[in-house]
Parts: sequence; structure tokens; C-alpha cells
Amino acid sequence: MYAYQHGGDIYTEKCTAQGKEFVDFSANINPLGLPAGVKQAVKDAIKNCVNYPDPFCRDLRAATAQYLQVPEEYLFFGNGAADVLFRLALAAKPKRALLLAPTFADYEKALRSVGCICKDYQLQEDDNFTVTKNIVGKVSARMDFIVICNPNNPTGQLTDRQYLERILMKCRMIGAKLLVDECFMDFVDEDKAFSMRDMLAEYPELIILKAFTKTFAMPGIRLGYCMTSDMELLNALHQSGQDWSVSVLAQAAGIAALKEQDYLSESFQLIREERQYLISELKALGAKVYGSEANYIFFFLSEPVDLQARLREQGYLIRSCANYHNLGSGYYRIAVKTRTLNKGLIKAIKEARKNASIISID
Repeated sequence: MYAYQHGGDIYTEKCTAQGKEFVDFSANINPLGLPAGVKQAVKDAIKNCVNYPDPFCRDLRAATAQYLQVPEEYLFFGNGAADVLFRLALAAKPKRALLLAPTFADYEKALRSVGCICKDYQLQEDDNFTVTKNIVGKVSARMDFIVICNPNNPTGQLTDRQYLERILMKCRMIGAKLLVDECFMDFVDEDKAFSMRDMLAEYPELIILKAFTKTFAMPGIRLGYCMTSDMELLNALHQSGQDWSVSVLAQAAGIAALKEQDYLSESFQLIREERQYLISELKALGAKVYGSEANYIFFFLSEPVDLQARLREQGYLIRSCANYHNLGSGYYRIAVKTRTLNKGLIKAIKEARKNASIISID
């Protein structure tokens, strides 16, 4: 039977045994929720659902191009970033790929769906699970697809831009593609955040993946996109699936979301403060926190070994990272939420540790 590997599963169980609704810390969504302007845009667009959606997302593409200051023709939209990933795999048909380990599982899932052989670049705990300069040497002439999630999921660690540039230059030498997933870059502090999109024009080998999902708290609407100057690849992306993968409602939501500048400013400030609060509280509990430059916290806590299950009993969902490549039990990822919810989670962790200690003593 198929096993779901991601966070955000609020459907398998609706509530705890005591009837308490779950607070979902397992999916990294903007804690401010769906912007009011996006809600209104979706309502207003319902009347247009009697028509097929624009297969080329023309209005959305123009708005996004202006927002990002990239040429419109570089953009391709899909039913979420994951949909774009699978289309990229089908369009590019790579034979051998290099992936970080740990990293987002759907890179490998998408690549293996077209028979691609995936090799892991294993991030080391001694390096705090960061990408080091030796990654460039791991990019061999036999590879034709490299994937770097930046900041990485689940670690929240940033890959140094100079390493990405060196990988990109090597990709040109060996005829490979570099996919940089920047879906969480919007949550990185301004003094550390950067995008590779200024190199798109010079390097058709570069593909950048983005999504509206996390930034604007709209995972249920499904809207993601990629950018590249490789016109042949973009044409192949259109050929690799249905023409109407982005609904009327999603296109309207995306256009409205790009206007939500006050919402973004408030979000960044909230996440910056709450991220630091959670890091401090987790460290006080004896957890080792890594990276965590985005809107989620990656940490290791050895006790209790069944922390995820104990928190579920209290009504809190967190992401165990034990099923990621190169990780094991004790590694977890939690989303950054509001102070009230964050305090509730910390209290629940303390309670879980206390109860586990009592049982251990008995």
C-alpha cells in the first residue's frame, strides 16, 4: 500500500482520542494564513469557472514576471511545485542525478518515475548538515541533473552562492541541468537571502523552482512555477502534461497574492521573532538545532524516542524526519507559527518529556 511521506496529513485522523483538533506543525505554511485579498480574488473568480483556465496563464505570468523582474517567457506554471517537478523530470528525462541527503523526497520520486538513477550527496552532522565546497567535485560527467534545495528542506540550511555558481559552471561543462529550489527563500532574513535568477539569462542550464504555497499559505489552491531561459525545455514542459493544470481560481489567487506586500512584511517580522523564540526554547530543552533559516525548525532530541506520537496524543502534529535519507530517529522538523501556538507546542514537548521520564523511572 502506498505510504504518504510528507507533513500536513490532517485527514487520516481528524482529532485526538479526546476530541481535540490537531494543531499542525508538520507543514511549513505562513502562520498568518490566507491573505484577505487572495480570499476575495478566489470568490470573485468563481463565476469564471464555467470556462477553461488560460493554458498559458498569461495574466499570472505577466504579473509574476513584473514582480520578479524576469522575462515572461522564462516562466512555466503548474499545479503546485511538486507538479512542476514531475513535469521537469518528464520533459528533461535525465539519466543520472545528484541530490542532497537529507532533502525533499519528491525530487527523487519525480526523477525515479522516468528511470533516473539518483545519487546522494550526504550532508554530514559534523558540518551541521550544510553543503560544503566538496560538492563541486561530486558533480561528475556522468550526471545530467543536479538538485539543490536552498534553503534545504528539512534542515533549513543555506547553500553558499559561490558553491552554486561553481556547480552551475560545471553543469555547463558537462551538459547537465541545475535545479535550485527556492521555495523557502522568501522566509530567509534579508541579510542572508538571495536568488539565482539573475543568472538565468546567461545560463540556460539553470532552472529555479518556486511556489505560492508556503509564502502565501495557499497549499490547498496548488500553484507553483519554474523559471529557465531554456526555451526548448519550456516547450517540453508544455508537452509533458495537460494544458489546464492551473485552475481559474489558482491563477486569480496568484495574481492577488503578488499584491500583498503588507502581508509579506508582517509575515517576515513574525517569522523572524517566532523562529528565534522556538530555537531558544528548544535549546533550553536540550535539543540541538540546525540551520533553520526558513519558516521551520530542524532539530535533534533523543528523548523521548516516541516524541511525535506523544505530541499527537496531545493534539500537536510534528514532522519526524526519520524516513529522510541520511537521517534517523530523534530528528524532527516543526513549522514556525504564532506565539500562542508555539508556546502550546513547547509546553506539550515538556509534558511529553516529563511523562516519559516518569514511565522510565517506574
